[in-house]
Amino acid sequence: MFSSNEVINSICIGLLTLALVVFAILIILCLVRAIIGPEVSDRIVATNMMGTMVMAVIAILTVFLGEGYLADICLIYAMISFLAVVVLTKVYTGVYLEKKEEEKDGR
Repeated sequence: MFSSNEVINSICIGLLTLALVVFAILIILCLVRAIIGPEVSDRIVATNMMGTMVMAVIAILTVFLGEGYLADICLIYAMISFLAVVVLTKVYTGVYLEKKEEEKDGR
């Protein structure tokens, strides 16, 4: 007979595995969106969403594997992902403003 702890552990392992599979599928869909996105802003948002989902995957792996150092890696990844999106947005804004200025001068 199974004890209640064994049943709860098997349910938790199943749910964590299911969550990892769902996040993997969502990350692949965001990657597709980042590749075929019609606008640069769509690509930036998809990249940001992928970073957020990777952080969630790392957090799930922290619980699943019981390794505390993965939480530190998740926080570092969050900071790097945030800075990357800020830089991409700044570059995109600069390109957009230059393009708008050229259209204004050309008319």
